[in-house]
Amino acid sequence: MTTAVASGLVSARKNPTGQQLQISDGEHVAVVTEVGANLRSYRVGDRDVITPFDQDELPPASHGAVLVPWPNRIGDGTYEWDGKTYRLPLTEHAPRLTALHGLVCWTRWDVVEHTASSVTLAHDLVPNPGYPWALHSEITYTVSHDGLEVALTTSNESDDDAPYGTGFHPWLSPGGADLDECTLRIDAERHVTIDDRLLPTGTEKADGAWDFTEHRSLKDVALDDAFVGITRNAKGLSWIELTAPDGRTAAVWTDESMDTWQVCTGDGLVGADRTGVAAEPMTCIADAFRTGQRLIRLAPEQEHTVRWGLVLR
Repeated sequence: MTTAVASGLVSARKNPTGQQLQISDGEHVAVVTEVGANLRSYRVGDRDVITPFDQDELPPASHGAVLVPWPNRIGDGTYEWDGKTYRLPLTEHAPRLTALHGLVCWTRWDVVEHTASSVTLAHDLVPNPGYPWALHSEITYTVSHDGLEVALTTSNESDDDAPYGTGFHPWLSPGGADLDECTLRIDAERHVTIDDRLLPTGTEKADGAWDFTEHRSLKDVALDDAFVGITRNAKGLSWIELTAPDGRTAAVWTDESMDTWQVCTGDGLVGADRTGVAAEPMTCIADAFRTGQRLIRLAPEQEHTVRWGLVLR
């Protein structure tokens, strides 16, 4: 028996990230992928706000990724929760040996609604030995003349409390300029110290080399660091801004739902080596499943929502 398949679906299956879901409002155009619900691109006119990747390639360095049920990394992939020990597959190999960026980056999401300017996708996380809780997540991307806004809601559909954290992985674009010619500003007053596996060891005042409270040149600056003690404007928003030599600024914001930034210049990272700045809003820093710091205890049927966005000035 032969079954007819729409040509668009056949084409989508040939893409490693599945369907390419475009949304737009005037000059604002974004593309979200079916696999991972990644933000693959976002442009305003002829200017990239984030560093894009092509539809026929995989995200080179977690570009645009949605990080559930934890952001960043878990040392040794092992953690304790309510008296039990759980072991996750290691996805970052020696010498770091960590479980990286959650469990939903490489799975298909369901398209719930797709309009001209907005798209909503949903994902049901199936319990597994390393994370035996069922989560339901829905994410909505919306573009308007004000920029791009993202909202993610996750609910616990298990009978027991679940450990939970989330974050996102947009790479701010330097607009075709060399990153050394750009400046960076971060709304945060404390820097997270790390060991040689990039796992946190404490915090310190973000001064000297870590002070980005005002715009600073990125010449010879390499970052893969978290910042806490974030500051907010009168609207309750915290920002990271990347300004190119022509004065244009790509910026990411988060509201009060997230209180941690991870910032990476991608030095030496294949596919991302100083091609942009990963400006990642997160609910917690690395290793939260082991340290408990900023970790969310998501009760059965409880929902958790975060909100963030991108603009070009």
